[in-house]
Formats: sequence, structure tokens, C-alpha cells
Amino acid sequence: MAGPWWRKCPRLTTGCTATNILENLWHLKGRPVSSSASLLSRASCIPTPETRPPTAAQINMKAGNFLIRHQSRLLLPTLQSCCCRATHSDTKPKDPFTLAQKDLTSLYDDIKKELFVSKVELKSLCDYYFDGKGKAIRPMIVVLMARALNIHSNRAGDLLPGQRAIAMISEMIHTASLVHDDVIDGSDKRRGKRTINEVWGERKAILAGDFILSAASMALARIGNITVVKVLSQVIEDLVRGEFMQLGSKENENERFKHYLEKTFKKTASLIANSCKAVSILVNSDPEVHEIAYQYGKNVGIAFQLVDDVLDFTSGASQLGKPTAADLKLGLATGPVLFACQQFPELHAMIMRRFASKGDVDRAWQYVLQSNGVQQTNYLAQHYCKEAIRQISRLRPSPERDALIRLTEMVLTRDK
Repeated sequence: MAGPWWRKCPRLTTGCTATNILENLWHLKGRPVSSSASLLSRASCIPTPETRPPTAAQINMKAGNFLIRHQSRLLLPTLQSCCCRATHSDTKPKDPFTLAQKDLTSLYDDIKKELFVSKVELKSLCDYYFDGKGKAIRPMIVVLMARALNIHSNRAGDLLPGQRAIAMISEMIHTASLVHDDVIDGSDKRRGKRTINEVWGERKAILAGDFILSAASMALARIGNITVVKVLSQVIEDLVRGEFMQLGSKENENERFKHYLEKTFKKTASLIANSCKAVSILVNSDPEVHEIAYQYGKNVGIAFQLVDDVLDFTSGASQLGKPTAADLKLGLATGPVLFACQQFPELHAMIMRRFASKGDVDRAWQYVLQSNGVQQTNYLAQHYCKEAIRQISRLRPSPERDALIRLTEMVLTRDK
């Protein structure tokens, strides 16, 4: 019986260039992506059958197969050499945060209005993380995507009321999931301060998370679009399924990485992908435009989490606002560990016992740092960002579209 691919692949060498990688990674109607690079350099609008991208399943299958078959020949480019720096207009793209700032100024005040209750303690719990100190990445992406789609659809760039509501709802769902995650993980620190469960206890934290979700659901219902309700309801289902997936582990090494990426999508990327899709539904009836928005959100979301998993090994606790090696301490094998397992098979047993034996966390940490697991995870994040750029570049040029392109670089180079 053939052994797992992790053990078949020797240490990475520099036998191929980034261009070779792209030529092998995706094919569009029989053509390598390198021959379709014009998609990234010109403003194509609605995709034609010749430029229609492969499905998400096809991309994941081909990307996975490519990594399995050709990993020994990959050149891992540095973040500085990533082609995600490409822009698509004559002027320098504006900073995404600056461009979205006007729409996000009242975001947390609007959320607090949605969470208004007369009971002082419940209000304090619900307002705790809505203090304006979060990154607000999700609502920012939603706002920029909505404006880019409005311009693409021959409308003014201003947000529709429903689109503004979706940006707010995305942050509420995300925050509720953080409150619940901290209870499940027993975390005592979040965003540089004590967690809700640490301050008020687990029971009240769970109820606070539930209340935030219920308020988000009420706001969603008021949008009055059944399709949007279905799309965003999928996010909550994915969050729960993703959490269950995180609680489990795959014994088969070949299935483990697929399990990890699927869990990453459900816990992180689904919210961004479906929020982007939801704002597209409100302004454009073309399913292909919906898919462009969805695929951008999906790929950026996965890349964001991959980088987050890297930062758990490379950033200090003061930068992250939470303890480092947190995933290992929770028994979780993320991308850097799974890649390191190829070079250090001893990690396999540790993964299966969820790093529960004495010294497992420290040994696994050292194995990851001695391996190229961090580099390979960074490279995989670059792969997803390239696909996000390819998708969003098919919209009509606008400052918001170009800001979304620039955002992929910021995702890859962030340090917290």
C-alpha cells in the first residue's frame, strides 16, 4: 500500500519558479493560467465561457493534487515577491481602511443600537467587544465589495441600506462566534483584554453570544430579501459545523489537510464569502457576478486564516493580543504543523493525541520552526490571494475594486 504523500516528498528545493507553479496549478479551458494572465491586467467585466473560472471544487482538487505531486519542486517565494502586489488601474490604489472609513464610522454605534437593552449587565456584556478597537476586516470587505459591485452594475457607488446592514450583521455574527469560541477554548484574553467568559463567567458569556446572534438575525430579517436571509443563515450553520470539525481529527494523513482547509472555510471564510455574495444579490441579478463576489470572499478568508495560523508561531503575544502557541495548547494542528509533519513524522503521533502528553507542545513548536512549514503555509496563502485577485479583477475598474486587490497584500503582510 502506498504511503502518505507527506512522507514521499523530499525537502523542498528551488527547482521551479512561481510562473512554473501557476502553469501547473490551474487550467482554464485547457489553457494554463499564465496564458490567461491578461485577466489580471485588463478590466474584463462579465466573464465569458472562455474566461469562466473553474469551480471551487476543481480549484481545491487541482491545487491539492499539484501540491501532492510536485511539492518537491516548489520554489517558495517570499511575501515581498508575491504577485499579489499587482494593481489594476493607472492610479495607486487607496488604502482599503481609508476608503471604507466613512461607511464604518458609525458601525459600532449602529450595532450598539441593535443590542440596546434596559438591563445594564447584559448591555455591558454585549457592548464589550464593540468598542471600536477591533480590526473590522469583515465589514470593511463587505463595504468595499458592495461599492465595487454597485459601480459594476451601473449604479452610483453609494451603499444601499441593505448592504450597510449586511456589513453590520457580518461583524455581529463574527463577534458572537468569538464569544462562544472563547468559552469552548477556555480563553482568558482577546483583543488585548480579558475575555467575556473570564470577566463574567461562561454562562453569561454564552447568553451574551446568543443575544448578539439573535439581534443580528432580527436585523437580517428586516432587509426583507429571502435569498439574502438564506445566504447568511448558511454562515451560522457553517460556523457550528466548523467548530465540530475542529473538535475532531483525521487519522489518515492524506485526509488531514483537506479536513483542515474545509474547517478553515467554515469557521472563517464562509462569513466573508457569503456576506460578499449577499451584497451582490441586492444590486445584481446575475449569478456569475454573485459567484465573483463569493469566490473573492472565500479565497481572501482562507488566506487570512492561514496567515493567522502562521502568526501563532511567528508573532509575540503583545502583537496578537492573545497568547502564542494557542492552537497547539488547544490540541489543534494547523497548516504549519501539517506541513512540518512531512519533515518530522514524529508529529503524527502528537497530532493524534492532540499534543496532550507532557512536552508535546514544546517539541511540536520546535519541529515547526526547524521545518519549512511556516514558509509553505505562507505560500499557500499567496495561492489563495492570487485567486482572489483573479476573481475581483473581472469587475469594472473602480477605486473600491482596486482597494480589494490591495487588501490581499495587506492580508499577507500583516503581523497581527
